[in-house]
Amino acid sequence: MNLPEAFVQKMRRLLGADYENYEKCFEEPRHYGLRVNTAKISVEEFLRIAPWPLRRVPWISNGFYYDGEQDQPARHPYYFAGLYYLQEPSAMTPADRLPVEPGDRVLDVCAAPGGKATELGAKLNGRGVLAANDLSSSRAKGLLKNLELFGIGNMLVLSEEPGKLVPCFSEYFDKILIDAPCSGEGMFRKDKKMIRAWEEHGPEFFSKIQKSIITQAAQMLAPGGMLLYSTCTFDPEENEKIIEYLIREYPEFELCDIRPYSGFSPGMPEKTDSRNPRLTQTVRIFPHRMEGEGHFLALLRKKGESPRRGAYSRPETGKGKLPDELKEFLSLITREFHPAGLEIRGGKVYYMPEGLPAMKGIRFLRTGLLMGELKKNRFEPSQALAMNLKKEEYRYTLDFSVEDERVVKYLKGETLDVEDLVSSKDKGWYLVCVDGYPLGFGKLINQTLKNKYLPGWRWQSA
Repeated sequence: MNLPEAFVQKMRRLLGADYENYEKCFEEPRHYGLRVNTAKISVEEFLRIAPWPLRRVPWISNGFYYDGEQDQPARHPYYFAGLYYLQEPSAMTPADRLPVEPGDRVLDVCAAPGGKATELGAKLNGRGVLAANDLSSSRAKGLLKNLELFGIGNMLVLSEEPGKLVPCFSEYFDKILIDAPCSGEGMFRKDKKMIRAWEEHGPEFFSKIQKSIITQAAQMLAPGGMLLYSTCTFDPEENEKIIEYLIREYPEFELCDIRPYSGFSPGMPEKTDSRNPRLTQTVRIFPHRMEGEGHFLALLRKKGESPRRGAYSRPETGKGKLPDELKEFLSLITREFHPAGLEIRGGKVYYMPEGLPAMKGIRFLRTGLLMGELKKNRFEPSQALAMNLKKEEYRYTLDFSVEDERVVKYLKGETLDVEDLVSSKDKGWYLVCVDGYPLGFGKLINQTLKNKYLPGWRWQSA
């Protein structure tokens, strides 16, 4: 690969004698990875049913390599069931190393397309709230789909410049992840197009954006909270120097150790003005030292005591009597949806996370779990609700084996004959599953399932 001469010289200065090993890695094939959705399936169970050979990513407990030249996990029903996310192995690291716990309030500042946000949401396991933001509304739509596919309901999907979020979310979040826009030097080996983009907008351009984002995020982190900053580039201007800038502007931030792995390289304080030795606590990932592309990570804590829970309470969105058709449908679900969390807007029913502040003037694509829509004395459940449920939480299910040809027919939007599975008396909304994992809803009439799989999600012919 022909690398820009300015980049070559910079990497020679950065790596010294190790540069030759870095250059050789461009002759090796790229790595393909998938990350198991532990909110839906355990790693052990996924390995039992996985249809392709997998090899563990040694520093990610739910990460695996697959053969991207032979296997097609994006064209398998388990992908449509949200059992895994396809992600470059190094890119799994930031969300893995941010210590999110169920009940946390979490912000992913630059979240699209959702690789890191889906893992953060899975870690929450239905408790707390995930706010996933991306400035681009078109990219935010893809982010929303991936979060819904993963079954995450306790979420907000926002599309705002981060500075506009600060007034609403001042010191609100317990954990914040910033996977910052960057010059992408760590992805040159994976995607040659990144080289041309680097020549147009290099580190100096992005460092200004990064400084703005990280200081805005700092204002949204609660005392005692943790912030993880990451990039997929090598330049100290976008990495150690950004952390140096944050600590100078906000001295209440302190660097924390990142859970180690033998292939991680320490940060380079010698490339900064302060030469702060604590910067060795940051992590660099080089593609010639481990099986992943280039990355940088820094984990910081905001000094102070965490605020007591209950500082924010659930808005009384569920006031008033619920429509009978909604109550009738909810009676089919064994999981409790607290009435105070239900909100009806424009005929659509949402289940809102607890503890949200007022969000006036904020542009969002989704607040909470879209349960479905009220239509002329009936309730029609949503695709998002289907993905959020577990098979055992809904009364009426059709569970197909992955080998059953009706699975792909359902994913294509076709009507299904299910007379072998139901009686002539059965009718109503059925949750369609593959090997016990939900795919979507269908309406059963006369032993025929009318397909309600979301059109924009359907299986596309090769």
